[in-house]
This record gives sequence, structure tokens and C-alpha cells, in this order.
Amino acid sequence: MPDKGKKGKGSGKSHGKKQKKPEVDILSPAAMLNLYYIAHNAADCLLLRGFRWPGAPKGKKGKNKT
Repeated sequence: MPDKGKKGKGSGKSHGKKQKKPEVDILSPAAMLNLYYIAHNAADCLLLRGFRWPGAPKGKKGKNKT
């Protein structure tokens, strides 16, 4: 009965192993089509792809409900 108050997540997963993320080609046709719909200009494109510059605006973490 010592486990009665304990709530665990993901039992059975080992924490020692890290899975590799697959290499993603940001210039692939599918990625470019996605970028076409989400970016407004070249600076926005670079910002969305992770190429930030000093003084670049930071994205908001959550949505404001007003």
C-alpha cells in the first residue's frame, strides 16, 4: 500500500537512452510550401527557421484569452 498516493508517468521507459531526432531538410519542397504559407517576408522566414539576430522579437509562449 505504499504506492497508493504516488502518481507516476511513463513507467517502463528508460531515462538513460536518448533517441536521435531525424535530420530535417529545411529546403525540401514540403518545408518550402509550409514556409510559403506561414512567413510574411524574408526576415520572418529566417526568424521562423531559427536564424535570430540581436534585438529580434521573441515569440509569445502562450495565448492570451481576452
